[in-house]
Amino acid sequence: MLNTEFEQFLDETGNLHFEDDVTLVDYVERNVREQADTLAYRFLDFSRERDGERIDLTWAQFGKRLRAVAARLQQVTQPGDRVAILAPQSLEYVIGFFASLYASNIAVPLFSPDEPGHTDRLVAVLADCQPSAILTSTKSAEAVRDFFSDRPAKDRPRVIAVDAVPDSVGATWVPPVADRNSLDSVAYLQYTSGSTRVPAGVEITYEAVAANCLQIYDTIEIDRNARGVTWLPMFHDMGLLTVILPALGGRYVTIMSPQAFVRRPGRWIRELAAVDDHAPTYAAAPNFAYEHAAARGLPHEGESLDLSNVIGLINGSEPVTVSSMRKFNEAFAPYGLSPKAIKPCYGMAEATLFVSATQRDNEALINYVDRDKLNQGEFVPVDADAEGAVAQVSCGQVALSQWAVIVDPETGEEQPDGRVGEIWLNGMNIGEGYWNKDEETVATFHNSVAKMLPTGSHAEGAPDDNRWMRTGDFGVWYDGELYITGRVKDLVIVDGRNHYPQDLEFSAQEASPALRPGFVAAFAVPSNQLPREVFENGHSGLTYDADDASEQLVVVAERGPGRRSDPQEIADIVRAAVAGRHGVMVRDLLLVPAGSIPRTSSGKIARRATKAAYIDGTLRGGYQQTAFPDADA
Repeated sequence: MLNTEFEQFLDETGNLHFEDDVTLVDYVERNVREQADTLAYRFLDFSRERDGERIDLTWAQFGKRLRAVAARLQQVTQPGDRVAILAPQSLEYVIGFFASLYASNIAVPLFSPDEPGHTDRLVAVLADCQPSAILTSTKSAEAVRDFFSDRPAKDRPRVIAVDAVPDSVGATWVPPVADRNSLDSVAYLQYTSGSTRVPAGVEITYEAVAANCLQIYDTIEIDRNARGVTWLPMFHDMGLLTVILPALGGRYVTIMSPQAFVRRPGRWIRELAAVDDHAPTYAAAPNFAYEHAAARGLPHEGESLDLSNVIGLINGSEPVTVSSMRKFNEAFAPYGLSPKAIKPCYGMAEATLFVSATQRDNEALINYVDRDKLNQGEFVPVDADAEGAVAQVSCGQVALSQWAVIVDPETGEEQPDGRVGEIWLNGMNIGEGYWNKDEETVATFHNSVAKMLPTGSHAEGAPDDNRWMRTGDFGVWYDGELYITGRVKDLVIVDGRNHYPQDLEFSAQEASPALRPGFVAAFAVPSNQLPREVFENGHSGLTYDADDASEQLVVVAERGPGRRSDPQEIADIVRAAVAGRHGVMVRDLLLVPAGSIPRTSSGKIARRATKAAYIDGTLRGGYQQTAFPDADA
């Protein structure tokens, strides 16, 4: 965004400020008027063409479709009703999301039930938000209607295929009335697994999402000439924010499906590369994407590739690993990629998405610290070759109009720089709370710093000291940089994202009938502890690195009954499904005979025991395990 444009959103103190009578809908409408014939979104469809079929949407066309779908929603819903988007990755998904806002509804970005995934999560989310209408595409409409067919007719939400609504319906659209109340109202619910098994919908206001977009623009210095590229699922916070960004500035965003990326990561790389006008280009992806692209996304011999235009590749993982950045940089530096391109960042759904990142003109900063001291809560830098040195990648500086303090989680007192504690956040981009979860909302979003540091407090200037959000993550301020050091113990955490093992297991087993339902175990293993077979199999996308302790996802599954299929074909299918649903790569899918996976005395999957047997090699031989208790399973 040009400086003069960005300045309109700043107050006299240099912090973000929005006029009371303007919301995200108004910014989209401005683009429809002023950028009418300019490309807004491009979708690359690889379902029929190996090189992808381009489907383009200008701002004028986008606006016409939004008004039509919004008008249809206004006929069957009331303002504030929830509208769930159950569509595949497509332009219809983008239209459905924005049309919900145009209709003054609360959007709920989800996924189509006809895609392999965790149906139980979809059922739980829909039961929680109670949508009045469902937006989908003609392609998925039948599957969506089948999904609700067991309900009485009066309890079924109205199902609307976005691409089946005529443009002419838009003539009856009634624009939302913008005022301070509308800025504070909820635009959409971003569902996250949170700290419990039951999904929690983070309430994202119009002000929060606009603020977070501008915070991203400011950090990476995106302007009207910059374009984005994404394959991230749009029901994930990082995927959704990428497609929202053009509303407030920047050029078009090119979208492809997660499956298209996983199968051929070179597709993503080619779209990042410079086009004729050499437009600055940005994207966001988790750790595994950079390693996957480095291993399998290089251009063919003789193929030209220019990545000198790439200004920011947000790596949204905590911790960001040194090895992933090194492998990606080494792979693509010969093609003009700047060493400053990868931007380690920190974010979470409760903060809309973005919290902090390495700024555009800086390379990612790596500090080596003493492991023993770090375990004791002290951030003590040492030489990289010192005994017990562990690499820590900085997540940069906190975004404009956002504050992050490190506190003692027991006392709520701010900790000095260099001391590890829980990260608490404050700012315009923080969600209002969890939908229908008052107690969790108060516990997470309404906290006060008990005692700030007398000098050098990172809470200084925060607008409301009673609105600190507990992240559940542990980190440290050191030399003006934010480092993420801790993890939630009882979750599978890969690429910095929390994943419930039940969700990963269900996605895997639904992807292929070759997996025995209910007999699948998912867990994370440090890369340098994976068995040699994983590195010998090029499909994992990994090469052995003794220093690479990044957590990698492993799925162990008992074979289902029936004919024996090619294990590699099964692995590819499961990888694509899990990557598309969760944004994480299965590094090893180990198929074992029935009865191999350890179970607790009550019959539950014993994940920790399975992980131990996997690491020591017992499972790879197909050894028949006996059930034994695992209290932490």
